[in-house]
Amino acid sequence: MNVNIYYGGRGMIDDPTLFVLNKMQEVLDELKVNVKRYDLHEMRNSITTLPQTLKEADAVILASTVEWFGIGGLMHEFLDACWLYGDKEKIASIYMFPVVTAKTYGEREAQMTLVNAWEILGGKAMNGLCAYINEDAGFEFNDDSIAIIEKTAENVYRTVSQKVKVMPSSWPAVKRALIKETIQLTPQESEQLSKFVADDNFVAKQKQDIQELAGMFMEMLDDEERGGDDYYVSSLNSHFVGKEGFNATYLLMISDKDKNINLNVKGSLLEVNVGEKKEADVVGKLNQAVFDDIVYGRMTFQRAFMSGDMTAKGNFRTLRMLDEIFSF
Repeated sequence: MNVNIYYGGRGMIDDPTLFVLNKMQEVLDELKVNVKRYDLHEMRNSITTLPQTLKEADAVILASTVEWFGIGGLMHEFLDACWLYGDKEKIASIYMFPVVTAKTYGEREAQMTLVNAWEILGGKAMNGLCAYINEDAGFEFNDDSIAIIEKTAENVYRTVSQKVKVMPSSWPAVKRALIKETIQLTPQESEQLSKFVADDNFVAKQKQDIQELAGMFMEMLDDEERGGDDYYVSSLNSHFVGKEGFNATYLLMISDKDKNINLNVKGSLLEVNVGEKKEADVVGKLNQAVFDDIVYGRMTFQRAFMSGDMTAKGNFRTLRMLDEIFSF
């Protein structure tokens, strides 16, 4: 018989839940039960992998301490992991015994939270133990309290060994309705996913990839709103004035958009295309914002070059002609 204990408190020395668990574990050990204890406060970075430990369990004890409100974040995180990554078929066969102590109001509500959560997961929720503890010293030396704790541990043993049947609950129907909109994963896929979630490096890399993808899609959306490549072609064609007898070729590289704009000027004629880099008399490199400033008349090619917002190589007299053949 295998019983797993999951303790969701903070591990404080005066936590009465620890006294209860230690007493229960003593009784279970005497009954030759294989008990494994998982203190969630010591396993914060690997809680998402803990549903894997349910594989061999016949019963679990979910233990929490109400310090001010509810079952606490660590136990919530463990139950979330069971919902997301746990093998629901295995959980359906596991008995759960809640253990809750409180130094303030709310021990019964916390116990019901554990019961409801386990039933939603599909497991078998049994009677456990909950108590309001006013003075720790009196509780630990109270023979009646110790007898109740020992009887609760014996009940865990009897329930599992006799394979006690439980009445059906409405929660499985609710669970099926909830799962309809979720991705169906096999237990093996859930286990692998839980390992990935617990890997900080993997999670950080996923966040970085998502940010990069989001940035890429935002750029694509921005280009679409501008009209894509037609934006560059139409902006230059509509403002070209030309100059008789002047012939030149230009390559404008939009650095942050990875766009290459090729200009072929022949007097009053202009050929513009966006594509591969071509040999040119002048090669200029600028970003999208600087190009927009030039198109909207807030900047000239010459001023962009002089301020360092645009770099260029080639014939600089030909570069200065850009402001004469285009009127923005």
